[in-house]
Amino acid sequence: MALPPLYSFKVFECVARLGSLAAASVELHVTSGAVSQQIKALQGSLGVELFEKRGRQLALTASGRVLQQRVARAMGEIRDGVEELHASANVQTPPITLTLSLPPAEGITWLATLLFELMADNRALTLNLLTATYFNQVNWRKADIAVVYGSPPWPGYWWRQLHGIQLTPVCSPQYLRGPQAIRSVDDLARHRLLHEDAGEQWQQWLTEAGGTSRSASHVYFEDFALVLQAARDGFGVALSDETVSARDLNEGRLVQPLAISVPAVHNYYCICTEDAWERREVKSFIDWLLSTAN
Repeated sequence: MALPPLYSFKVFECVARLGSLAAASVELHVTSGAVSQQIKALQGSLGVELFEKRGRQLALTASGRVLQQRVARAMGEIRDGVEELHASANVQTPPITLTLSLPPAEGITWLATLLFELMADNRALTLNLLTATYFNQVNWRKADIAVVYGSPPWPGYWWRQLHGIQLTPVCSPQYLRGPQAIRSVDDLARHRLLHEDAGEQWQQWLTEAGGTSRSASHVYFEDFALVLQAARDGFGVALSDETVSARDLNEGRLVQPLAISVPAVHNYYCICTEDAWERREVKSFIDWLLSTAN
C-alpha cells in the first residue's frame, strides 16, 4: 500500500494534538479549509475515520489514537534528527550576515513568521531587515536580497516569482447580513471599494468575475495595511489573497463574501543583483525562500 503524502501526517498530528482545525491552521500558517482538506484526503486514503466531533472540539477515534501514537513518535524522531543536524552544522558554519529588504509586514506576515523560525534554527545566520514595497524603493547599496511587489523585467537583476497572488473580495462579517448583504458580484455596486492602487486591481477582478465597475464610492490608499484595516472596520470591501489574510479569515475579522479568485495584476518576487546571485549564502537563502513560499 502506497503511503499518503508525509505532509498530511504532519497536519494530522497537529490537529490531534490541538483538537481543533482552527488552532492547527494557525500553527501551520495555512487556512482552516486547507487543514480540513488534508484530513479528509488522509482519511480517504486510509479508508478509516480518524476524528469525531465532540461539541466544538475534535476527538480521536480508536483508529485515530493508534495512528496518532505512531505519528507523534515518528515526528519526534524527525525533529530530534533535524535538531542534531542543525547543532552540528552550526558548530561548523561560520557566521553569515544577510541584509533582506521586505515590503511592510501586512502583506507578508506569513513570511515574517518563517524568517524568525529560520533564524532560531540557524544560529550562525544574522538577518538585517529593511523595508521597501517596490523595486525602485529598495536600497541596493545595503540589500543583498529583496522581496518586491510588482512586475518584471528588471534589467541587471535576477528574480523569481515568490508568491502568485489570487485576489478575492474580503470585508467585515457585517456585509453578510441585512438587505445590503453581498451575495453576488452585482451586489458590490452598492458598497465602497477599497483600493491600494489607482483602480486596476478591482477593474481586472470585476472584468474576470463578470461584474461592473459601478460602485457607491471608492477610497484609494498608498498603504495596503490601511486597506485591510478599513475592511476590518467595516468601511468597505477590499481585495486580498487568502495567504496574506489567512489569520484575519481564520479568526473571523474578515470574511470572503464571494468565492471568486482572480490572478493579481502584480505579484511578489524575490530579487537580487546578478553579482549577488553568485554568492553561495545568497543562493542558499533564496533557495530556502522559494521552497518555503511554494
